[in-house]
Amino acid sequence: RIAQLVGEMGKPDKVMTIVYAVGLTHHTTGGELIRSGAVLQLLLGNMGRAGGGMNAERGHANIQGNTDHAISWEILPGYLQIPAPQRKTIDEYVAAQAPKKFDPHSWNFFGTNYKKFMVSLLKGWYGDAATKANDFAFNFIPKPAQNSSWMSIYDQSLKGKMQGLILSGMTATSIGPDSNRVMQALANLKWLVVMDALPTTSSEFWHRPGADPKSIQTEVFLVPTTHWIEKDGSFVNSGRWSQWKDQVLPPEGNARHDHWILADLFQRVKQLYQSQGGKFPDPIMATTFKYRNPMKPELDEIAQEVNGFDLTTGKRMATFAALKDDGTTTAGDWIYTGSYPPSGNLMQRKLGVQDVAKNDPTGMGFFPNWAWSWPLNRRVMYNRASADLAGDPWDASRPAIKWDSVQAKWVGDVPDYPPTMKPYTQDPTSWLPFIMTGEGVGRLFSSSMADGPFPEHYEPMESPIKNPLHPTQSEDPAAFIYTGGTGNFGKVSDSFGKPDEFPYVATSYRLTEHEHYVTQHVPLLAGLQPSPFVEIPEELANQKGIKSARPGHQAAGRQHHRRQEGVPGRHPDSLGLRRRVRGE
Repeated sequence: RIAQLVGEMGKPDKVMTIVYAVGLTHHTTGGELIRSGAVLQLLLGNMGRAGGGMNAERGHANIQGNTDHAISWEILPGYLQIPAPQRKTIDEYVAAQAPKKFDPHSWNFFGTNYKKFMVSLLKGWYGDAATKANDFAFNFIPKPAQNSSWMSIYDQSLKGKMQGLILSGMTATSIGPDSNRVMQALANLKWLVVMDALPTTSSEFWHRPGADPKSIQTEVFLVPTTHWIEKDGSFVNSGRWSQWKDQVLPPEGNARHDHWILADLFQRVKQLYQSQGGKFPDPIMATTFKYRNPMKPELDEIAQEVNGFDLTTGKRMATFAALKDDGTTTAGDWIYTGSYPPSGNLMQRKLGVQDVAKNDPTGMGFFPNWAWSWPLNRRVMYNRASADLAGDPWDASRPAIKWDSVQAKWVGDVPDYPPTMKPYTQDPTSWLPFIMTGEGVGRLFSSSMADGPFPEHYEPMESPIKNPLHPTQSEDPAAFIYTGGTGNFGKVSDSFGKPDEFPYVATSYRLTEHEHYVTQHVPLLAGLQPSPFVEIPEELANQKGIKSARPGHQAAGRQHHRRQEGVPGRHPDSLGLRRRVRGE
């Protein structure tokens, strides 16, 4: 029935979206699963249409913003790739990383402008020190030679190759795939700095159940920061809407904004380089810090820096289309260029449901004057694909954009296409709809997935069954296996367990009483859900002689702890684990 419903969504008057969360992402097969959904949506014609696409259901209000601004190790802001060590010049880097044009009708916008975005980023970071003569300080950027994801960081600690760690706004022990492994890695450090508004399982790891604090030599510094309601700034949702928020409450006690703490730390490190010297101080000494108070940068100032400036006029950039590769423009993140133009901070706009007819003239829910959406306030990416080659919407009742022959331009949403470029049927030299790709069309095959060009079904690493499609290669061969430490932490596979020991598959989830670990210090919510529990299928409970609400011991290859056993489960074939709010 589900397959039938999905198949029906391939008609012009139908549209479907796929909304996913950690049920897809937090797996060794996450990339395959999400890519499969994207391929399905391309085949159904649901990309670029209002109400279509692949949409991530984020676990926090600003996960999208984190990703856009390069919280992931392999990218720079705006999804520019981190340079590899062998890239000695910016031209070598662009030649290797920028998408290539494979079709004469492809605009290949990203590839064509890649160097402009990169040079503008470097110019924003290093200012006068970034010149054409030194390749705009391209060699100032770190170039990792191996996987440097956050799990790899802890693997390095297990190998004894890391002395200290700063955790800012994240608690590694609560979000990783192996909490015991992470906590052992923290115990191998000489020092740990945790910047957070309240104690976390990471700051308190040294007195977790079963640990001997006397044997842990890690010196832990808990640096109090402000909560997000105690500062202004922006949240970026999954629709890429960057929404500015005001400060609700003043900070309490000694709490400081995290960016103030980092600014203070940066200035101290810079002073040490000035007084003591050191290896390659150039990037630190050259980094621009042109804030009214360098010790206390305002987020409004940083937002302007992210937007970028025209250095020839001193004015803020209005569009990334005007960025250049000659060192005369800056952009802290090119996809946000236009969010803070000369007219002001567009992320602060709040024209919404107060007057729907006025504030949503298309009737499509775009609300163009509510906040600002990257890129260029566009609400639907690749929206040129919502219309046929003649410029007519596939579904006239749900137009994202359409060609207006009277005005000789595309109308509706901000077009993901040159605004006045005629439809293909009127001008065969016009670009194809997917302007960011080198092919000009959606990609069924990927050139960037380590798993291969096309999605394949693999079982999770800990699956108790063999892959029914190809049992000789059950799990993803491209999955990264960590080898740090000794004993139980010698290899990740050593802590997986075996099907005969752990024959049941459990799914963890959250309940409405808590927002993950963020609300663990709220007494009323902790009172509503004070301890974890397990939901067990009634048939399995009867088979094992388990009674409802009996204290139980839950074990897996990577963890052991006590929980309340709850019967019956809400789903007849599922074993559910309520994620504990406090540290396991």
